[in-house]
Amino acid sequence: MEEPDDGQKEIVRSKRIFLNQLDTFVGKYVGKYLAQCVVGSSSEEVDQEEEEEETSTILSGSLGRGKEGTYQVVGTLKNRNDKGPDFAFEICSFVSREELLLFLLECDIIIYNIIENTDQIDEASWAASALHSEMDRFEAPKMFILLSTIMTWSHTKPLDADDPSVPFTEDDYRRRKAHPNFKDHLSIEKLVIKLGKTKKRKFNTYVVASGLHYGMEETVFHTFFKMAWLGDVPAVPYFGDGLNIVPCIHIRDLAAVLQNVADQKPKIHYLIAVDDSKNSLQSIIKAISKLGSGKVEMVPEENALLNKDLQQSNIDHLLINLPLEAFYIKENFNIRWEAENGLVDNMQKMIQEFKESRGLLPLKIAIVGPPGVGKTAMAEKLSKHFKLHHIKIKDVILESVRKLEEKIGRVDTEEEEEEEEEITSKEAQELLDQIRENMEQSEGRLDDHFVIRFMKEKLKSMQCQNQGFILDGFPKSYLQTKDLFGTEYDDEATDILTNIVHFDKSITPEHIFALDASDDFLKNRIMNLAESEVAGTHYTQEKFLRHLAKYRDTNTEDETLLNFFEEIEVHPVHIDITKDTDPSNTALVEKITSLVGKTRNYGPTPEELAEIERKQAKEQLLKEVTERAERERREAEESAEKLARWEEWNKRLEDVKREEHEFLEAHSIPLRNYLMQNVMPTLTQGLIECCKIRPEDPVDFLAEYLLKNNPQIE
Repeated sequence: MEEPDDGQKEIVRSKRIFLNQLDTFVGKYVGKYLAQCVVGSSSEEVDQEEEEEETSTILSGSLGRGKEGTYQVVGTLKNRNDKGPDFAFEICSFVSREELLLFLLECDIIIYNIIENTDQIDEASWAASALHSEMDRFEAPKMFILLSTIMTWSHTKPLDADDPSVPFTEDDYRRRKAHPNFKDHLSIEKLVIKLGKTKKRKFNTYVVASGLHYGMEETVFHTFFKMAWLGDVPAVPYFGDGLNIVPCIHIRDLAAVLQNVADQKPKIHYLIAVDDSKNSLQSIIKAISKLGSGKVEMVPEENALLNKDLQQSNIDHLLINLPLEAFYIKENFNIRWEAENGLVDNMQKMIQEFKESRGLLPLKIAIVGPPGVGKTAMAEKLSKHFKLHHIKIKDVILESVRKLEEKIGRVDTEEEEEEEEEITSKEAQELLDQIRENMEQSEGRLDDHFVIRFMKEKLKSMQCQNQGFILDGFPKSYLQTKDLFGTEYDDEATDILTNIVHFDKSITPEHIFALDASDDFLKNRIMNLAESEVAGTHYTQEKFLRHLAKYRDTNTEDETLLNFFEEIEVHPVHIDITKDTDPSNTALVEKITSLVGKTRNYGPTPEELAEIERKQAKEQLLKEVTERAERERREAEESAEKLARWEEWNKRLEDVKREEHEFLEAHSIPLRNYLMQNVMPTLTQGLIECCKIRPEDPVDFLAEYLLKNNPQIE
């Protein structure tokens, strides 16, 4: 065979790789990763630039499916009504297992994931056995990889009774003892290993025991990420003492392990896929809680089942205490680790992945305009629609002062001192004294630099950074806007020449809605407010006119707060409220929601969905009752109308019959008189004679009698 020229690149043949249930979490991300991998690439050394380019490509998913030399990912779906992911080269919608076997025989590598759905254990066991029995029909060698779970090690006795922290490695796999709920997983692991010992050149089998998956949109840890993101619980719970060691692995690192197995055909057939961390459950939950308040609480293990979002298998994984070390894959595999040091050390990156994968991006809106224009009412409606935090300057100041008061008197702990954003109780007291002194000197008002500080702290809070916010009526001037959102830059001279304005993207609104109306319109609007609405507000005549005049003075045509947003190319949307006569501003709210677009949060919670369904059911029932009542009313009216028409018709019929009878009676009198005078006497006499004689033909006799005795002839 001729060797290829040095300048000629060898063509890599694509391989067909099967993965069951491509629409599950593991199937989705492992399949997507493998679909971008060139066959055999994990066996080659790649320089830093190529590595970064390939990693970027895999993350973005920009490669098209079926590119020359890459794995052709095929498989089945859990939900057969779905069309399947974009990266899938082909989907197998089998009716019988015979059809599935024919499909598997066309594949070079078969991966069966039994972690997420236990119903796949039986299918995987059948598939491995069926392929083993068909080895003689193989046109080329095949590989079977069983993706299992570290729960088959859960009850394994420690290697050192005096030191339980000594980790297990792949060499100890024969010692493993499964959790009672995962004995079926252990049985199929043993079967797969056994089937691969007969004809290794034809049929290679491997078992990959995976740690808990994390990364992207999350699975087992999703419940805790969601709690922290929503911030609707005071602390994120962990179960038991939380000191148990939970082996984990990033989902893309697991995919890389499978890629290496497919490329390199390792000598050992049982592999452990975990990262290099030895994180406890408590440390993991503590790291996740930084997505929200940063607070955690211990919950008894038996209370774990009370969480509706956690299944029994999830709880089993979370409560495992198992030191593991993936010695073989670290020494022999070429893995570009996504999170080699584990979940805790890479938490900021995982938080970003979580938000992006689930589309949980903060929505930042500002409603600005003169006093009395309806900013607060509009902001309240929008905050409910988009589920955002409604930021009002008065509430922010009160909340900040309350936090300072709570901080004072508390003993500073080492944990708090480690937090960069936390201030000491002494500093809190000094700041609070400054605030009180400033308010006394300014007749209850607070200087802008204090307000700006508190507003920045609020906008940078995890709540606002997670869900987003709606700013209501602040800032009110160009300087306030610049101080709140603007940032300093070293090279000011360059900024002046290039007209570049630097700003903090994390807190700067992306949607600015400027409500406006003429002064006369606003004055009339405030004058027509009910006294109950005006009480306790700044809408009294004197205060309102003073605030309106101040707003107009600080926002002249040459310099308004909107100028800052124009400078950073966040263009405000101007809305004239005088064109909407509806007091509830429904049309304006709909206009703004359409301009902003879809919400970027979880949407309704299960409780809210249940409430919505309950209301819809109630409304539907009320609608049906109303329709039925209306239908019965119409039917009753129609019946009454029919009965009335029937009675009227019968009455008219009787009248017609009576009139007809009277008519006939009236018209029959002359006829009777004529007959009685001219016909009846002769006819009566003829009948009498006929009765006397009794002729054989009485009719003929009567005819002759009438003819002979006709009075007119006589």
